[in-house]
Amino acid sequence: MQPALSPSRAADFMQCPMLYRFRVVDRLPEEPSAPAARGTLVHAVLERLFDLPSPERTLDAAAQLVPGEWARMLEAEPELASLVAAAEGTPSPEVWYAEAVTLVERWFGLEDPTTLEPAERELYVEARVGELVIRGVVDRLDEAPDGRLRVVDYKTGRAPSELFEGRALFQLKFYALALWRARGVLPSRLQLVYLRDGQVLWIDPTERDLLATERKIQALWKAIELAAHSGDWRPSRGRACSWCSFRAVCPAWGGTPPELPDDAARRAIDPRAASRTDPVVDSD
Repeated sequence: MQPALSPSRAADFMQCPMLYRFRVVDRLPEEPSAPAARGTLVHAVLERLFDLPSPERTLDAAAQLVPGEWARMLEAEPELASLVAAAEGTPSPEVWYAEAVTLVERWFGLEDPTTLEPAERELYVEARVGELVIRGVVDRLDEAPDGRLRVVDYKTGRAPSELFEGRALFQLKFYALALWRARGVLPSRLQLVYLRDGQVLWIDPTERDLLATERKIQALWKAIELAAHSGDWRPSRGRACSWCSFRAVCPAWGGTPPELPDDAARRAIDPRAASRTDPVVDSD
């Protein structure tokens, strides 16, 4: 059994150990959300756009990709149709398309896809940090002619306040550490692109930054292992509780969690339990 951790699950534990338990140990189902579905759609459009020749990567071309990508999502998850209708207050897909196109349009105001040739899109990366495997999926990896790497991640929410920028950048430092350990190349820039308000958050990481991230991940994993073996998954109340799917069963809100499964400790550190698809949309 090889322990593994993704940035999303790491963020879950840092936000609330009980949230990590509900998702990874109990594996409780979560209802899909309209913002998450829209985030998935926008990510798919931005990925597919780079299949086109450079001169053809226009806003009109991106807008024309929206219906087809949405159709693919509906084929995989038909229940999304009723979700979107309920969320938007109309059974018509036009409003849904318009919301997605607006987010894509804002991206065109931040980056010019006709001048970009990503080295990788939706890149799965993993590396070993001690006995732990860290892994995740990078939205876009750009490589300059001199070999410099830029890690880019799209967010369909708003940019965080300055107080929370460090928390937002942790995900990209996580990816950068994995790339550095796997390829031996330190990414020169990490970039978060926020489409709701058209802002870009970036950092040029140093070796010192990523070594600090590595120590943080190792300490975090020790805390996860301790919780796994003790069964003590303490809830942490905060603003994020407002949109948590598990509030009804959370002891912090008077709920009763399910009984821990017999193999709870194994689930907490088993790679199969930690390999849930990472969400592509942050809560607005």
